Amino acid sequence: MQVFHHVTSLREALAQARKDGKTVGFVPTMGNLHDAHIELVKIAQQHCDLVVVSIFVNRLQFGLNEDWDKYPRTMERDMASLREADCDFLFHPDESEIYPNGMDQQTRVVCPAMTDVLCGASRPGHFEGVTTVVSKLFNIVQPDKAIFGIKDFQQLAVIRRMVEDLCMPVEIVAAPVHREEDGLAMSSRNGYITAEERPKVAVLNQLLNWAKDEIVAGRRDFADLETEARKRIEESGFRVDYFSICYSKDLQPAADDDKEITILGAMYTSAARLIDNVSLEL
Repeated sequence: MQVFHHVTSLREALAQARKDGKTVGFVPTMGNLHDAHIELVKIAQQHCDLVVVSIFVNRLQFGLNEDWDKYPRTMERDMASLREADCDFLFHPDESEIYPNGMDQQTRVVCPAMTDVLCGASRPGHFEGVTTVVSKLFNIVQPDKAIFGIKDFQQLAVIRRMVEDLCMPVEIVAAPVHREEDGLAMSSRNGYITAEERPKVAVLNQLLNWAKDEIVAGRRDFADLETEARKRIEESGFRVDYFSICYSKDLQPAADDDKEITILGAMYTSAARLIDNVSLEL
């Protein structure tokens, strides 16, 4: 695995690879890698000849009172995992490489669609940070395909919209949610869950699937389903951020006759914010 810290050297290596006829897959990450990240690398390998993984903890997408300083940096372990997965290129830039003029003066990429609801409502400015850094990374790597997990369904939808709106020549590939044995979606923030909380956090995934089953069985009282799910999460000892039944394409509240539905949930443990979702077609 070749490691790059600078945009110029990475671009030179990728230009040579393209001259050799290789296609490029890209997996952007913030590090602290786990099995779900490695699955993204494997999916990229199935689609492309060469895989680039980036590790950059993007301060711009962290809001006030969020955990940028505490976000785990596990570089040695991450590099070992990527080497074992036969990753080709690792891009690990300093903040000054990504934001050479500082973040205050950084040109921003704003996607007005789907960014003021769900996670966007509770994390103002988060998606502006995501779309800005992802657009920069796409410009640096210029991948043929980029792999994103469905666990962050709203992020996936926003990035797809950004790519479409800005005519970016990259195909976005969605990867299935990688889960623990009890159904908990893998996340870098799962390490914040306490031993006491850990047996109960699967309630989020359980209630998402319960709501899905109720809808498949014919229920269309979506607001009542949401209210009941929120109550049951709170009864399990967690604080609800949202539990929302949405039209998959624009994340607006689902209508009775929508055929593509995604149910999204977010809740707080004592030290972590967990998100998950399930989708269905009627």
